[in-house]
Amino acid sequence: MHEATPETLAAIPGHHAAVRPDHVAMIHLGTEVTYAELDRESNRAAHALLAAGLAPGDRVAFLGMESQHYYEIAFACAKSGTVLVPVNWRLTESEVEHQLRDSCARLLFVEEEYRATVERIEADLPELKCVVGMDTAGRRGAGFLDWKSAFPDTGTGYRPDPAQPVAQMYTSGTTGLPKGVVLPHRSFFALGRAMDDNGLDWVDWKPDDKSLIGLPGLHIAGLSWSMQGFTAGVTNVIMRMFVAQDAVALIRDVGVTTTFVAPAMLQMMLAEPAASKETFATLRKAVYGGSPIAEELLVRSIEVLEADLVQAYAATETGNAVALLPMPDHIPGSPRLRAAGRACPGVEIRIVADGRTCATGETGEVWVRSPAVMLGYWNLAEATAQTLTDGWLRMGDAGHLDEDGYLHLCDRIKDTIIVAGENVYPGEVEEALGKHPAVAEVAVIGAPHPRWGEAVHACVVLHEGMRATPRELMLSLKGRIADFKIPVRYDFLDGLPRNSTGKVLRRELRDRFWAGRASKIH
Repeated sequence: MHEATPETLAAIPGHHAAVRPDHVAMIHLGTEVTYAELDRESNRAAHALLAAGLAPGDRVAFLGMESQHYYEIAFACAKSGTVLVPVNWRLTESEVEHQLRDSCARLLFVEEEYRATVERIEADLPELKCVVGMDTAGRRGAGFLDWKSAFPDTGTGYRPDPAQPVAQMYTSGTTGLPKGVVLPHRSFFALGRAMDDNGLDWVDWKPDDKSLIGLPGLHIAGLSWSMQGFTAGVTNVIMRMFVAQDAVALIRDVGVTTTFVAPAMLQMMLAEPAASKETFATLRKAVYGGSPIAEELLVRSIEVLEADLVQAYAATETGNAVALLPMPDHIPGSPRLRAAGRACPGVEIRIVADGRTCATGETGEVWVRSPAVMLGYWNLAEATAQTLTDGWLRMGDAGHLDEDGYLHLCDRIKDTIIVAGENVYPGEVEEALGKHPAVAEVAVIGAPHPRWGEAVHACVVLHEGMRATPRELMLSLKGRIADFKIPVRYDFLDGLPRNSTGKVLRRELRDRFWAGRASKIH
């Protein structure tokens, strides 16, 4: 018996296996997996997880790039009641160790490229009871296939509630270590349901859509997008990692109709020699997020893609988009293009300053209320209480609502830097740079970058009488933080600007880079 409409990730494969079993669910490196196959193989993996001694609520981590097996594991977690913890393969050893330890992961799936990292830290992870190698010699994914092969391909019988946790995605603030954002099943259904119920096609799905997962499923944007595609029963096209040349080739050769990318990724694709109207002929919709779109990129995208463009505003904590800017608002020269969008159906947005709701046009902090928001931060009750207030989620962005209800962002209260779709948190970088013996104090900011959207810049004050070059500081960070977090520019200052309480005025450091721009979010 299958639910008429899936309400949990656990129900998706079985639902489509019953309705359209032979329809292709995934394409990866030329391999096609049907919905019937996805249902059977995720059932085997779910049984294997339970046989390994895991219980509902236990954390299951994945360290590797994407493949069809990653999504089989995601659905296996949903079918066994365990919680998926994707670990970004770009992270350093210490960053990986923190996420595995903090999540209390009981089982880890790891690809061969990252096995040595795990072997070095495994002894310091007392909660980790089992490590499953994804690969065997010369056979990618074969270790995972062998691990689950002896188990039945029938369902586990487990039926989770939509409010139960299913994924734990790591994010961070401007200070402290990354936090585990716990998301329930319902987070992945709220947007699609609301669009259907209100007859809107801002983000929509056709039965024969082929969806390119541009932003990886190791991030909430990619996981949310892919799960919406699976929920709709479309074909999901998977890349191990985003490479512009490969993405363009897949759109052309597979006939991709819809995708979700960061503007920087869109720019890289359009810069490819093969990019042309003919190459993108099948593409009907391109959703983008992470930063607004530059007008010159918009004009180029409209000209070459000839597809609807939709901007999405979200955060890991929201679980899904909370505002969208649909295609009719993508008009070159229009002030609407500077907006983040309008509240999605079922989502409320308010602007708050000094504990009160701001008037139209008045700037304050963006608060949202949505059925998709996180359950909380894993084992961080105080941080959860600071972010979730009476059902409202504090976004950490400053902005205002115009008279038509469009949200305009002007700054980041939390100072997050977004480099080609990857979040960089100044506190992490500052802590790492501060360990260099010559560094007395440091402030890390984001500055506009024509290719990546933003770039990481470090403003450094050295100890008196000590010297350090940008190259020396850069090399000191290698292996300590992920490469995309390492500053590309180092400014040496006599001191950092501070207010009367001693807090660094990061905005003053940023203003010289952002002067003349309407928004300090690129």
